[in-house]
Amino acid sequence: MTIARTGITSRWLIAPIGLVLSSSVLASGACAVELPDFTGLVEKYGPAVVNVQASGSQGTADNGDDQDMPEIFKRFFGPNAPVPRPRGGGERVSMGSGFIISADGYVLTNNHVVDGAENVTVSLSDRRVLDAKVVGTDAQYDIALLKLTATNLPVVSLGDSKNVKAGQWVVAIGSPFGFDHSVTAGIVSAVGRQFGGADQQYVPFIQTDVPINRGNSGGPLFNLTGQVVGINSQIFSNTGGFMGVSFAIPIDIALNAVDQIKTTGHVSRGMIGVQIQNVDRENAKALGLPRIGGALVNKVTPGSSADKAGVVVGDVILSFGGRDIATSADLPPLVGSTKPGTKADLVVYRDGKDVTLPLTVGELPTEKAVQASLGNNPDASPANALGVVVDDITADQRKQIGLDTQDGVVVTRITGAAARRAALAPGDVILMVGRKPVKSVGDFNAAVKGVKPGDSVMLLVRREDATSFIAVPIPKKG
Repeated sequence: MTIARTGITSRWLIAPIGLVLSSSVLASGACAVELPDFTGLVEKYGPAVVNVQASGSQGTADNGDDQDMPEIFKRFFGPNAPVPRPRGGGERVSMGSGFIISADGYVLTNNHVVDGAENVTVSLSDRRVLDAKVVGTDAQYDIALLKLTATNLPVVSLGDSKNVKAGQWVVAIGSPFGFDHSVTAGIVSAVGRQFGGADQQYVPFIQTDVPINRGNSGGPLFNLTGQVVGINSQIFSNTGGFMGVSFAIPIDIALNAVDQIKTTGHVSRGMIGVQIQNVDRENAKALGLPRIGGALVNKVTPGSSADKAGVVVGDVILSFGGRDIATSADLPPLVGSTKPGTKADLVVYRDGKDVTLPLTVGELPTEKAVQASLGNNPDASPANALGVVVDDITADQRKQIGLDTQDGVVVTRITGAAARRAALAPGDVILMVGRKPVKSVGDFNAAVKGVKPGDSVMLLVRREDATSFIAVPIPKKG
């Protein structure tokens, strides 16, 4: 039930979502309020929505309590999900949603739905179950492109996410908890939402209040005209269930990734080489800024595009390529979606005036490239309670990744569920274990040697230009 207030009689009227107010209500003199009916949309495009099931060998079993998960943003088939638990033979099964974007069998879903899978199947609305090939994925956009061997498939209509506005009605179709082709509706709560995490900073999420739960991940978000404007990806939750705040990847971002995957097999992103932070009231006052806004530069990577253009620490970036930067979160999606090699103007505030700095956008190294440059030796360190395999970093490699300290070992492989839940990833550099700096694989092995189930280990981790502490709780056995 929903409550709608009329603008004429100031009388509260109650009507089920999707229905026009009854004639008896109209006879009372109240103003009629027609709520949207989604049946036509669902009948036309529902058949193009699919259920995605991914399976593969299970790594270290996670016997811990799900409440140990430190991230409040939870992937829909994460530790709370009923299906991705070890089954007979050590198999792990994950379920999500997806949608067909071409009649010859291309399907879009989330990367985290199929990540690490050895077998992927897709269930259609006509009860057919087809094997799917993973054409390509991108973890930072959380996009996966699948291909079915089939023709004349039903397809969705693709929209323009740049036209999405707060207050608009949107509809999700997916498979929450395995209940395929479930339909939920709500409104757009906000656009351009940023989480700030290193693996999320390139996506300006669409926030909605559409009821989304585990299994909806990878499914489409439709506008009222039946066009897909987003891919449902994450929820904000203390419990793992829907709490009124859901997030979708804009379809424009997803299609850009699809085009690149089809063309080159991977997604390229722009990079200018700065570390930034928000400008608060005190910053603005100290810098002499006439208003609060922009992105304050606190580090410039030597040899980067920004360095070559003359950007210095203390500059406030006001615009990039003609687009205003209201907060620091606005810059990464703009730069990331810019093709490497593109020339763009960067406007910065410096010493009381605006300065325009022309630059050529560089390319953000891919995870595979970083791992290759760091050796990615799977046998560099033995198995341990953390489930983290690391390797030493050479002087040349330190220079390449901009590491200005002699401390650190690079993560080459994640084998444990505890480390995965803590969001560690290959390419991360571990600088400290607890309060002990680590300079080599030997230091790391010695530091984690005494770790036991039930312990919680604090790691100082550098990822790209950001450094932060990450707690890794080791689940108790049994």
